[in-house]
Amino acid sequence: MTNKEKYKGVVIPAVTPLTKDLKLDYGALEKMLHHLHKHHVMPFINGTTGESTSLSFNLKKDFIVAALKLKQTDDVLYAGISANCLEDSVKLAKICFDNGVDAVAATLPSYYNLSDDQMLRYFENLIEQVPGPVIIYNIPVTTRMSIPLKIIDRLSYHEKVIGTKDSERSEERLKESHFLWAERDDFCHFLGWAPKSAEALINGSDGLIPSTGNLCPHIYDGLYKAVKNGDHERAYKFQKLSDAMGDVYQKGKLLGESLWALKVCMHELDLCDEYVMPPIYPLGDDERNKILKHFRHQVEKENLIMNSDANV
Repeated sequence: MTNKEKYKGVVIPAVTPLTKDLKLDYGALEKMLHHLHKHHVMPFINGTTGESTSLSFNLKKDFIVAALKLKQTDDVLYAGISANCLEDSVKLAKICFDNGVDAVAATLPSYYNLSDDQMLRYFENLIEQVPGPVIIYNIPVTTRMSIPLKIIDRLSYHEKVIGTKDSERSEERLKESHFLWAERDDFCHFLGWAPKSAEALINGSDGLIPSTGNLCPHIYDGLYKAVKNGDHERAYKFQKLSDAMGDVYQKGKLLGESLWALKVCMHELDLCDEYVMPPIYPLGDDERNKILKHFRHQVEKENLIMNSDANV
């Protein structure tokens, strides 16, 4: 089996469900993972949407162990190992692979600005110590650095590096990524920029990693299948739904604010509570009410939650 045959499709960057005392909510986690599985999408835990930089090492470990216990036989489980301390990333990766995670994803550390050579050496050092498949994760909005494609391409030939997740909002970068990797059987390109989901898949990306999939995974399952079936018109209809649902909790908000708003919407669906880990905090009742009004209107308009065809 090639990497592109195993690591592909829709991967949802799962929120971290928390209790009021900011512990892992195991009941909510079970509901969330079931929600994803029944719509044929895969979970990615301990990532940006999961507030990973704010979680303690023990909570991340608990999340990994709990998610693996709930993993079904046909699921592929991805986990983030990003940290500012290389040793912590390596320790977390070993826990992941000891417990059955299929692949881990790592960003750059996010404190010091790094030269191109330092970026390359960091990932080479990390990869050598990690005992399993690695995805290079580029997300400048949090790391404040963009990993040059030439560095990712160089790393792509390492036997442990199976792909990249790119959340940088650059059409030029996306086109260049397709030029570099669309025909590679051993290296996968996942896009973390939801508004370009249909375009990315049509032009050669192997998968999507959209946070809105926590709410409506069937939108992305439908979009992915439409592209695979050559029905680009249908794919762009799903893209329009994705854009509308993303606006509900993201438009006009900082990243941290949007993560709370996403949990507000998920609470409305009885998937998890809306508790978030500091330094993220709720925006207040007025904003909550606005979010829920917008969300309910969109759900009713498109019949999104109950109808897996989403009126497309």
